[in-house]
Amino acid sequence: MSAERLKELAARAAVANIADGMRVGLGTGSTASHAVRALGERVAAGLTIVGVPTSEATAALARSLNVPLAELDGVEGLDVAIDGADEVDLGSFAVIKGFGGALLREKLVALATTRVIIIVDESKVGAAGLKKQVPVEVVPFGARHTGRALERLGAQPTLRQRDGAPFITDGGNLIFDCDFGPLTDPAALAAALKAISGVVDHGLFIGIVETVLVAGTSGVRTYRRMTNDE
Repeated sequence: MSAERLKELAARAAVANIADGMRVGLGTGSTASHAVRALGERVAAGLTIVGVPTSEATAALARSLNVPLAELDGVEGLDVAIDGADEVDLGSFAVIKGFGGALLREKLVALATTRVIIIVDESKVGAAGLKKQVPVEVVPFGARHTGRALERLGAQPTLRQRDGAPFITDGGNLIFDCDFGPLTDPAALAAALKAISGVVDHGLFIGIVETVLVAGTSGVRTYRRMTNDE
């Protein structure tokens, strides 16, 4: 089964959780786009929802499917958000996101949401810590100096490029893809990154994700993060 087919299976399983009247965060990236398309099918069949997109690309896709949209500040909160991830640690439910270039808006939407559902294929999942590069969004002014601050934190930062030029986010910022090696304390690293002047945000999602749907050759498996109340 192809990776795209696995992504679609996870996306459709997530969209099955959506009910009439919900306010839904719409993620960014190849996996999240499958969810937007599946949601568009349900809207066409009569589902009534409002979507809050995490990028201009997602907004354009949703509009093409006639999915009603609102700005984040146009709603009091969201019932659920569906998004992909670049790496998931099922041991801690820590997640790395941002290779789609929308990490800031994705995090703002996630933090305004009651339930965040991450959809991935099984290649993105582990249970022994995070190992991939961490995207870090920075303001363009003084970006070289911000990159040096990231180096002092232990990173090997690479300025993201697209078509031979620096990649620009929807917010007008730059992204450093930072190799820290295996992350022994993602929460501490997240705090240290936010403390650097010039850093807007980073792709570490700690304590945010409630459900992970993992598509594999045997089907879609559901994992839920246990809270102190459970």
